[in-house]
Amino acid sequence: MPRLAKDTRDRVVTAAYGLFYKKGFARVGVDAIAAAAGVTKRTLYNHFASKDALLAAVLERQQEQALAQIRGWSDSAADAASPAAFLAAIFAALEAWARQRRWQGSGFSRLAMELADLPGHPARKAARAHKKAVESWLGDELTRRGAERPDELARQTALLLEGSLSLMLIHGDTRYAAAAADAAARLAGDVSR
Repeated sequence: MPRLAKDTRDRVVTAAYGLFYKKGFARVGVDAIAAAAGVTKRTLYNHFASKDALLAAVLERQQEQALAQIRGWSDSAADAASPAAFLAAIFAALEAWARQRRWQGSGFSRLAMELADLPGHPARKAARAHKKAVESWLGDELTRRGAERPDELARQTALLLEGSLSLMLIHGDTRYAAAAADAAARLAGDVSR
């Protein structure tokens, strides 16, 4: 792909990402995306066959960014030798993220809820793949730290992560991350919390 075309495509994806995250997929039209990207609607459709195809490109980029952020959380937990200490660090990072100004939660979760009536939609598949990748990453990290039944603990932790994300978004109360951290510590066998 020529450099100019790639730059244009990247601008459209960046504009769409920002608008979808801020307003939701259904509430953003291609006219608004084209305007935000500084291109015509025709140019947008030269790069993406449909709004759904554009959403797929947005989700691909978001997947990379979200996993990089989560891996960064792991880096902050590098000194955490035990599964419980690792999970405490993960939930502390989640709480710090949720304290950011204008935080709006997980884009994948919000999108899956927005498209709940369309189970076969490509965005729902992308959300499932992302959540599965997070759970797999958790399992790998818990295995490295010697967790008993790491895959089961990873699934339980994923449930706690998703629940705390949702409740923090609904209530605007980041203390749900600390409550989830306490539950995760108990699941990991650290009854001292």
